[in-house]
Amino acid sequence: MAENLALATGRRKNAVARVYLRQGSGAITVNGRKADEYFGSSDDLFMVNQPLDVTDSQGSFDVVIKVKGGGKSGQAGAIRHGMSRALAKYDEANYRPLRASGFMSRDPRMVERKKYGQPGARKKFQFSKR
Repeated sequence: MAENLALATGRRKNAVARVYLRQGSGAITVNGRKADEYFGSSDDLFMVNQPLDVTDSQGSFDVVIKVKGGGKSGQAGAIRHGMSRALAKYDEANYRPLRASGFMSRDPRMVERKKYGQPGARKKFQFSKR
């Protein structure tokens, strides 16, 4: 069993990611699959790799991620948030560059709930005076 150097939770929209940092050669595993295989979009893969690029630790760690909820984009954001938190927990020197890049903040935007008597969260049925 590999020893975890740091673990952290990241969230975005309805996605929650648990990130485990382990000593290794730079492999990123998401839900048992390679990250490039899990994410079809290159934008999402870029987002996942951003914290490692900012801290210059691209080949230093194996990252094991368990993510659930939301869509692929939200999951990528949750992974970025969790990976940033884990890197900061592992080494305090990583906190400042990650904070400056905006990766330590949780994005609070969520889908607004649907209200009763309306077709959606904000949309109203057409008004008719007569």
